[in-house]
Formats: sequence, structure tokens, C-alpha cells
Amino acid sequence: MITSERLARLLPSPADYVGLRASWRGDVLAGITVGVVALPLALGFGITSGLGAEAGVITAIVAGLVAGVLGGSNVQISGPTGAMTAVLIPVVARHGTDAVVAVGLLAGVFVMLMAVAGLGRYLAYVPWPVVEGFTVGIAAIIFLQQVPAAIGAIAPVGDNAAIVALRAIAEPVVPSRLASALLVVAVVAILMVVLPRIHRAFPSSLIAIVIATAGAELAGLDLVRIGTLPSSIPAPSMPVLSFEGASTLFPAALAIAALAALESLLSAKVADGMGRAGRHDPDRELLGQGVANIASILCGGMPATGAIARTAVNVRSGARTRVAAITHALMLLAVVLFAAALVARVPVAALAGVLMVTAVRMVERHNVRAVVLATRSDALVLVATATATIVFDLIVAVEIGLAVAAFLALRAVALTSSLTAERIAAVGDDAGDLLGEGIVSYRLDGVLFFGAAQRFLTELTAVSDVRVLILRLPELQVIDATGASALGEIVSELEERGITVLLKGPRPEHLRTLRAVGVIDRLAHEEHVLPDLESAIAHARTHLSRAPAHS
Repeated sequence: MITSERLARLLPSPADYVGLRASWRGDVLAGITVGVVALPLALGFGITSGLGAEAGVITAIVAGLVAGVLGGSNVQISGPTGAMTAVLIPVVARHGTDAVVAVGLLAGVFVMLMAVAGLGRYLAYVPWPVVEGFTVGIAAIIFLQQVPAAIGAIAPVGDNAAIVALRAIAEPVVPSRLASALLVVAVVAILMVVLPRIHRAFPSSLIAIVIATAGAELAGLDLVRIGTLPSSIPAPSMPVLSFEGASTLFPAALAIAALAALESLLSAKVADGMGRAGRHDPDRELLGQGVANIASILCGGMPATGAIARTAVNVRSGARTRVAAITHALMLLAVVLFAAALVARVPVAALAGVLMVTAVRMVERHNVRAVVLATRSDALVLVATATATIVFDLIVAVEIGLAVAAFLALRAVALTSSLTAERIAAVGDDAGDLLGEGIVSYRLDGVLFFGAAQRFLTELTAVSDVRVLILRLPELQVIDATGASALGEIVSELEERGITVLLKGPRPEHLRTLRAVGVIDRLAHEEHVLPDLESAIAHARTHLSRAPAHS
């Protein structure tokens, strides 16, 4: 249930602009800087998705403005991203561009529902190796998606980036167009690498595109251009949707919603550690992203999410409040209103070069190296996630990564659990080694759950040459139904072999589980649950004195 207090926390307030009087100049400059960086990326991702450059620019403007005002981070920059593009490509390939409207609207609603349900904080528990593997896979997909444009070819139909790239390479290309496209890509890539080394403040991607476009125009190169862009932002309009059509796109909408939530929260979390703009509110961020996606779709855009690279540029440029995100959107709007004709002449190959360099930069090599060298399990999760991202799709990849990570984590927990045989001795007047009397003790440590139960079952049921087994349970941290059931099997088998089982010191919460599963009923007597070792030893000796011949 949403209380008025919680609802107020999810909505904009004057507190969003605390300190603006002192920081507004830096916010405006940061917004202009990130707008320059965002323009070529918005154009490129729009074209790559199959929806066109105009969809990318509209998304950057509308989603960037709405999420900037409503989102949970003061410095987050939202818009079209490579990850979202990679999800949209198979949707467009299978269902056409019209399907993006239904998918985007449904995804926006799903993200808003996540915010209302308070799921924002839980999406932060995705393991680091999964995130890094996801990033590596996305980078590979973005790079492969640019191959057709980079060689001057028409992108073949398909929803797998690797297959599309191979088909494009196999198809014959006009030699002059191939040479021109490769030259433009090389110029853009070199400039994007060299310019930041000269001065970090240079907007390298924009400068590279301007130089490549001017050179292509002067030389009259045979290249595919972006083409006509809208000279204004379309007014919002509600599309006509059919329930039957929407239902078939339900899985894709869930995938886009999950990606929008995950990438936005990850980007906001990264921004928290970079600047002094305060911590983000995860649920409010989801609400803002959900509304932003709906607004983007209604205005003719595409699904959007928080953009890590653009957010990082925003923070590093001095942003402190939401004015930076608002300025970034307004700057892109100015480009649409006053420079659409110039942008239309940009070669698609130039955008391909920008995105290829961006893809390479997405992979933080030191992060990948750290994960790979940490443990074999972490390396396996990273490789599995990255491979699944390239071969299947992003949501399947995250599912596989989480499944592998969960399995390996459970395996690690199971291996830390131990069953230790102890030599115990009585004290006082009856001191002596109890093993000679046929009494043995085992101590269960750690976690007794389905991952460790079978191993303990095998080891304990192999016990022989004893008449009483004391199972010490105080150090047991966790026990689940499967572990308790396995313990019940152990008790039954030992009792059938004439070995009396005594349980020493189970915790109250564990004792309830043991009773519920029926373990206590399998003991020879309900009094065979003892509070401490001394009473367990005394009970064992009393039991042996009453039944000396039992074996």
C-alpha cells in the first residue's frame, strides 16, 4: 500500500534543486557538454535499432527531459543506449517497427509498477560478474551491429548481430563505397582516440563527425547519409493498440522493462560514487524512467534508459542538479529546430565509427581482468553471461548469468559446511575415551540445506562399530526442509542398524523445522534431544547400561 508520505517521496520537490543558485553555471555547461556527446550517439542508436535517426534524437530529448525532472538521480542522463538497441533489434526484425510502440508503452507501465511495488532496491543485487559479462556482451553486439555500415553494405535482415555481420561481409560491396566507408570509419576512430589525449574537454565524437562529414562532402564520396530529420518534435498521440497484438509482445515488453530498470539503477549507482550530488532514490528513478519511456513512445521515440557513459560525462563536467539533464535535452531540441538539414548529411559510416569506438570503451579492461582473476566461479559467470548475450539475447543472458552465479554460490556455501568427527572424553570420576564405550560424536557446522545434505547423508550413514551417535547441532547456522529431511533419513537408517542417535543442542528455530519435517519422530525416544554435551554423554551411558547387548 502506498502511503501519502511514500508517494510524496516519489514525486519532484524543491529539494531537487538545493544549491542551484551556486551551481547553475556549472550545470548549464555540463548540460551543453553532455548534449554534444549525446547527439551522435542518439543518431547512431536510432539508426541501428531500425527505427531511424529521428527516433533516436526524439528519445534523447523527451526521455532525457522527463527522466531528468522525475527520476531519482540528480545527475542521471537518459536516452537511447546500446543495450536497449540490442533488445529492440530482434523486436523490429520479428514484428516490425510498429511493434515498438506497444512494447515501449507496456515496458513503461511495468517499470512504473516496479517503482510502486518498491522493487528498486532489490534490482541492485545483481552480481558484479553478471554486470561485467553483460557489458562485454553488449559491447560486442554494438560493434558487430556497425559492421554493415562500416563497409558500406546494406544490413541483411536478422536479429543476431554476429550473423548479420557475417552476412554483410559475405555480400559483394561496390569497391568505391567500401573504400569510402572504411576511410570515414578510420578517420572517426583515429580522431576519437587522439583528441582526448590532446585535451580531455574536446567533444571528440562530435568533432570527428563534423570533420568526416565535411571531408565526405568536399570529396564527393559515395556514402549513405542519415537523411531527412524532423524539424520539430511531434505532439504526443495515443496509438491504437489491440489486446491480441499486445499480448504477443508481452515477453519483449518484460525484457525491455527489466533492462530499463537494471541499466538505469546501475548508471545511477555509478553516478553516486563519482560526484557530490547526493544518493539516488531507486524507486523514484524507476518511476521517472517508466514515465519517460511512455512519453518517448507517444512522441515517436523509442524505449530509453539511464546512460552510464553520458551520465559520467555529466558528472565529470561539473553537474550538481537536474538543470544539467534539462539543458542537455534543450540543446538537442535546438539542433532539431535549427540544424536538422546539416545533420541529415552526416554519413552513416561516421556514426558507425563513433559507435565502434564507444563499444570498445564500454569494456573496462581492469574490471574484467579483476573479475576473471578473482575466482574461477566469477570468471565462469562473466564468460557465460557475455556468451549468452551475443548468442541469445540480453534477458536470457542475465537469466543464465544469475542462474550460474546462484548455482556456484550455493555450491560454495555447501562446501563451507562441514561434518566433523570428534573424540570426546568424560570428565570427573568417570574420565576416559568414550569411543571405547561405543559412543561417538559428530559436529555439524555451517549450513545444512539441499546443496550439502547428500554429502552429509553419505558420510554419516557409513558410521560403524558404535552404539550411540551424538550429533552436535549448536554450530549449525541454517537448515532447510531438504536438509532436515536428509537428517531424518540418517536417523532412520542408523536406528535401524541399532545405533542410537542423540541430538545435542539444536537451536529453537531449527528444532521447529526438525519437528515439522518429522526428524524428532524418527528418534528412538523424544527425550533423545539433549541441551548440552554433558547430559548427552550421561544419557548415552545410561542407555548403554540398560541395553548392553544391543549392536
